[in-house]
Parts: sequence; C-alpha cells; structure tokens
Amino acid sequence: MKLLRKLYEWILHWAETPYGPIALFLLALAESSFFPVPPDALMIALILGAIKKSWRFALITSVASVLGGMIGYLIGFGLWESVAPVFFKYIPGFSEDGFQTVLHHYQDMGFWYVFVAGFSPIPYKIFTIASGVFRMNFPLFVLASAISRPLRFFLIAALFRKFGPGIKKLIDKYFDLLAILFVLLLVGGFLVIKFLL
Repeated sequence: MKLLRKLYEWILHWAETPYGPIALFLLALAESSFFPVPPDALMIALILGAIKKSWRFALITSVASVLGGMIGYLIGFGLWESVAPVFFKYIPGFSEDGFQTVLHHYQDMGFWYVFVAGFSPIPYKIFTIASGVFRMNFPLFVLASAISRPLRFFLIAALFRKFGPGIKKLIDKYFDLLAILFVLLLVGGFLVIKFLL
C-alpha cells in the first residue's frame, strides 16, 4: 500500500508541470490494460488547475483509455498464455478465481461486462484482457468502450464545470455508489425494454 501511495503521489505531481496532458494520456492508456492507478485523479487535478480545459482533459482521457483498452484486448488475444502468471501475481485486481468468474458466459454478456467495467469502479483492465482471451467481437468491444469510458470521464468533467472544486469531496465520497446505481438503472431499463418487446 505504501508503494501504491507513492505511485499515486508521483502521478499527481504531473498536474503541476507543463507535461500534465501528456502524462494523463499515457496514464489512461496504460491503466486500461495493466497499470494499477486509474486516470481519474490526475484528470481531476488538471481540471482543478484549468476548469475551462475540462472538456479537453476528459477527451484526452477517453481517447487514451479506449486505445489502452484495445491494447488490453490484444494482450488477451495474442499473449495471454505467456503473460497470465505475471498478471495474477503482480497486477492488483487480478486473480485466477476472479478471472474465471468474469469470463463465465462472456460471449453472451461481453458488451455489458465491458460497458459496466468502463463506467464503474470495477477494474476495466480485467475486462479488456478477458475480451481478447475469449475472442469477443472486436467492433462490439470498441463500441462498449467508446460509450462507457467517455460517459465516465465527461460526467466527472461536467460536474466540475457545474459545481467547481467543491464537488470533489462529494465525488470522492459517493462516486462508486453513483456509478453502480447508474449502471443498475441502465441495465434495468434495457431488461424492461427486452421483456416488453
């Protein structure tokens, strides 16, 4: 945990440099396939320093995250057998049991798995790699990522634009709960439509 905290602080220091947007892009790219620290913290720090650039930071994070998700997909598709032991041993959020649970019925629910992981606090990287391992339809994978990741990051940017820095404490306290509620409402809505039609 000490190492993770130091890593988190090192990432946040980039918000105080001219290289903040580049660091944000690289962090979002890496986090979608193997890196343990989510890009939200750096994006928020950058937004707090330049509120008028909030849409730009959300766009950078979204594009890089979707591209990173494609890298995760390729890891799963072509390299999984050789890299799996490293992921299970060293990357937080990965375990053999958890991975098998995620992959159960993946072909039927792949779009929703990726969508929910892309928007919610669930580690997105597990699902990007799982999508490749189980050969999920690639355009469908990209579509789920391209909807859910921007939805998450632009929502955060919109909250900061609307409410300013004071919203940070509220987001820190309730974001996970709000994200889960949003996903439940969305999935529930689709299920209702499915059964009515």
